[in-house]
Amino acid sequence: MSPDKRYDCIIIGGGHNGLVCAAYLARAGQRVLVLERLGGTGGAAVTDEIAPGYRVSTASYLVSLLLPQVERELELARHGYRVLGRNPSSFTPLPDGRHLLLGPDHAFNHEQIARFSRRDAEAYPRYEAWLTRVAECIEPLLEEPPADLLPLPADWRRRSLWQRLRELRRGNGLYRALRGMGAELPQSVELVVGAARPILDRWFESEALKATLATDAVIGTHAPISAPGTGYVLLHHVMGVAGGARGVWGYVEGGMGALSQAIARSAQSSGVEIRLNAEVAEILVEQGRAAGVRLKSGEVLRAARLASNATARVTFEQLLPQTAPLPQPFREAVARIDYASASMKINLAVSELPDFSCLPGKAEVGPQHRGTIHISPTLEYLERAYDDAKYGHPSRQPVLELTIPTSVDRTLAPPGHHIVQMFVQYAPYQLAPELGGWDAIGNDFADRCIDAATLYAPNFRASVLHRQVLTPLDLERRFGLTGGNIFQGSMALHQLFSLRPVPGWGDYRTPLPGLYLCGAAAHPGGGVSGAPGRNCAREMLRDG
Repeated sequence: MSPDKRYDCIIIGGGHNGLVCAAYLARAGQRVLVLERLGGTGGAAVTDEIAPGYRVSTASYLVSLLLPQVERELELARHGYRVLGRNPSSFTPLPDGRHLLLGPDHAFNHEQIARFSRRDAEAYPRYEAWLTRVAECIEPLLEEPPADLLPLPADWRRRSLWQRLRELRRGNGLYRALRGMGAELPQSVELVVGAARPILDRWFESEALKATLATDAVIGTHAPISAPGTGYVLLHHVMGVAGGARGVWGYVEGGMGALSQAIARSAQSSGVEIRLNAEVAEILVEQGRAAGVRLKSGEVLRAARLASNATARVTFEQLLPQTAPLPQPFREAVARIDYASASMKINLAVSELPDFSCLPGKAEVGPQHRGTIHISPTLEYLERAYDDAKYGHPSRQPVLELTIPTSVDRTLAPPGHHIVQMFVQYAPYQLAPELGGWDAIGNDFADRCIDAATLYAPNFRASVLHRQVLTPLDLERRFGLTGGNIFQGSMALHQLFSLRPVPGWGDYRTPLPGLYLCGAAAHPGGGVSGAPGRNCAREMLRDG
């Protein structure tokens, strides 16, 4: 960089939110630099080649939550972004030889569920309609900073009269959202703050249906379906329309990396500079505010403002010097952030499709191959899987979500071969000491997961040609996800809305002037939505 060249903003981390933030700032005329420590952009939304000709969505693997505004305003379709829908969207094989398929077609769902319970078949459309109404009330709250109405002491954060008035306006938005739920408000509040299991038990009687729905309540969490807060994760998975319809998660053609590349191209077309293999060692603080960064190479880059796409723990405890002027209560709050994680990702290249005993067929793609395949037949199965993790052990009978993107995207594997992506619960980041750590047991647990799928598709294990195993420790080391938490922090109620990342700082600003958070560490949290990046950019522009 020439000595006289300065940036208006430096983005730390080239994950999808960092790229979104950069794109919006540049479109407003800002000079923006994105620094990415790895050799490619995208963060956890990337595509890897695990063997010649076999490409996988390495970590994130489906899309639905991406804000329509981001897709439209950044012209992502023009830059190569394309979503491939899935129909059916869900397949649950059962040990007794039966199966359950679900998708966007109401008549099809009624016929499928009625084979287990006519009562449930009648209730399911009402359940979906209720979730839709709640989601439509909440989604606008995700598109701007959350209302912060907590009576925090002045030494925690001082607010001007104008800022307090703006919080009241946002509070009115929250009130309108709650009022929009009408007579359903009590049960809707339970959905947001309560446990998934009693809600599902109240609506349905079929174990197959409840177990299929319940897996969405625990994905990415270190909690059982009976724990408060899992209801919101359940709701979280029916938000968004990027898959073509509400809650129908789709594949990105070319893998999730194609989405990140589209955002990067959009950002670059607006003038954003992206530097790869540029790891930030330290955030510089001068005269009580953020002033730039020092790279691991020793190079110093300066900017009027910084936005961190890293976790709060990395940002405030690793990148900021201990001498940075952060209030002690803020430091203590950051140290208390819950990063408990129990997720693992296994990506497989296979020579043929899984041939399920309950719905045979491997010569051609069938309905059982297109959507998410749930290996979790009962609620009790889910509960017992968590019981192991509670004591620091990977589940003896793991909960699996399998997806086969090559069922609709033939660009990812050679002809006749396929990619299987396996998302696993529960794989606790904190293992019992006697297990020796994830580097010691990761491959053995991956074998256990493959065996669990083979119980339902006997040809599965023999079909595996190549594999990529990402333990919670690998997710932390590669993607900078503290504790291996895919959401950059638990999505429990005490870490949502104005409480994220910590109480009083939910508007993307931080106690250090000039430093912002633009990633999933901030509101509204995890998922490939682009909302934190877009919201952060708008607040930075508001600050001038």
